[in-house]
Amino acid sequence: MAWILLTIAGLFEVVWSFAMKQSHGFTRLGPSIITIVAMIVSFALLAVSMKSLPLGTAYTIWTGIGAVGAFLVGLLALGEPATPMRIAAAVLIVCGLVMMKLSS
Repeated sequence: MAWILLTIAGLFEVVWSFAMKQSHGFTRLGPSIITIVAMIVSFALLAVSMKSLPLGTAYTIWTGIGAVGAFLVGLLALGEPATPMRIAAAVLIVCGLVMMKLSS
């Protein structure tokens, strides 16, 4: 169950990072509210998952899901460039996530 909660926490991290981008520096109310609510949910789920997962594992997975998810949202929703170097970096993050999961 901790892994499921951690995955959902990571997905909420993607939501708040995208909403923060859309808030234009917290000058737009709707995206600003979504950012804050998604942050609270993400942190709460991370905290619950840390009850049974090691700190290093949980935090690494959480930030990795957020980083790769935000990268993908940037590519797909915001038209950010998919350069070979950026793709390689995302692949390396995913490899690190897999290694962290296998080690725990």
